[in-house]
Amino acid sequence: MNPFPVTSSNLSAPHLALFLQTQYHTAPGVACRLIKSGVNDTYQVTTDTGKYVFRVYSLQWRTREEISEELRLLILLKDQGIPVSWPVADATGNYIQTLQAPEGERFGVLFTYAAGEKLTHYADEIHFKTGAVMARMHQLTQQLPLNRVTYTSKILLEDSLEQVKKFLDADTPEMAFLLSAQQYLLRAYAAADTSKIRQGVVHMDIWFDNMNINHDNQITIFDFDFCGNGWQCLDIAYYILQLHSLIREMPECQAKLDRFLEGYNAVLPISEEEKRLLPMLGVCMYFFYLGIQCQRYDNWSNSFLNEAYLKRFITVLVKRYYELYLPAASTVNP
Repeated sequence: MNPFPVTSSNLSAPHLALFLQTQYHTAPGVACRLIKSGVNDTYQVTTDTGKYVFRVYSLQWRTREEISEELRLLILLKDQGIPVSWPVADATGNYIQTLQAPEGERFGVLFTYAAGEKLTHYADEIHFKTGAVMARMHQLTQQLPLNRVTYTSKILLEDSLEQVKKFLDADTPEMAFLLSAQQYLLRAYAAADTSKIRQGVVHMDIWFDNMNINHDNQITIFDFDFCGNGWQCLDIAYYILQLHSLIREMPECQAKLDRFLEGYNAVLPISEEEKRLLPMLGVCMYFFYLGIQCQRYDNWSNSFLNEAYLKRFITVLVKRYYELYLPAASTVNP
């Protein structure tokens, strides 16, 4: 009897341990455990030489070429002294593993382990360091083409909303807000002076969940799964909106934001046009990740996608940020 088809699976951690032990020619006793199941699955791997992270990409989430470009970028950044988690080649020199999962062929990559831990609240000086590291990364990759997605207003605002429409009815207040805000944001995007906006590689997801901090307050950035091409100030906008969502006391939030921007500007000045666009781009990033959640999951069976979650996300995060930092838009749109 053939097994019933599945849409998504979690690969057995003990069997992955044996697989990695064979592929990487490590000593016996490799331990593996699933630590995060989200857009992709992340496993912590422990060997006789230390800890690693093994990412198993979801079915048809990234092509082999897209993953190769992500790894090319990471090796470049690592070689230039940017503190990132980088890929580890197996015994034959390959970085990308092919795994026959129940749902089909999936890819996996072993990465170095980022020392330290994730912290939701950290010192102002670390925000300064994060800004400086982000700017150094942008400086190195300005005008560097990746054979990956180029983030445009269509991808951020139009394609994402089409994904959300699959789960929210058009007559809900939340969808009415998104449709109205989308039109304002598309106009603002089209009116931007692109001659004053730096183009290059973007990470798209730098925040506390993708950054470890060790006991010496050194940071390591990881999870470049969404890296691509686009306006580099998108990374700045995303970091700022995450800071506002985590720290609701405005004086504290502003102090940390100021240090982050100081760190960035110490390496690479932010243009006046980029500064002007940051609040608008922050809302665009909210749109994008709403679309990603709706694209990745196809039902209400998990905490990342259900009607209550979507409505709360839109009202508490997106609408609040939009009305707080784009007051002119709020007077135009209902």
